[in-house]
Amino acid sequence: MSAPTIDIQPNTNGLPGLGALENMVGALLTFGLVAAVAGVAISAIAWAIGSHSSNPHVAGKGKTGVLVAGGAALLIGAANALVTFFSNVGQSVH
Repeated sequence: MSAPTIDIQPNTNGLPGLGALENMVGALLTFGLVAAVAGVAISAIAWAIGSHSSNPHVAGKGKTGVLVAGGAALLIGAANALVTFFSNVGQSVH
């Protein structure tokens, strides 16, 4: 006995309010990017203060913060491409 083939595809008109949800997610992406910019600025300030005051702990935390905020901005900016890529990979699995 073989299992039936299921072929369900995503559609853009299956639920009411999908446009509003897309707008909300877009706003979340914008909020995330603004937060990442603030994270870079705050971390860079901490890095500068730590370096200027010869405090390697604060300088190291500032460096880490800059990298984390930059990585967050990278992931937020690439969110659409990443989801599309993995969705296409998932659809090609048989």
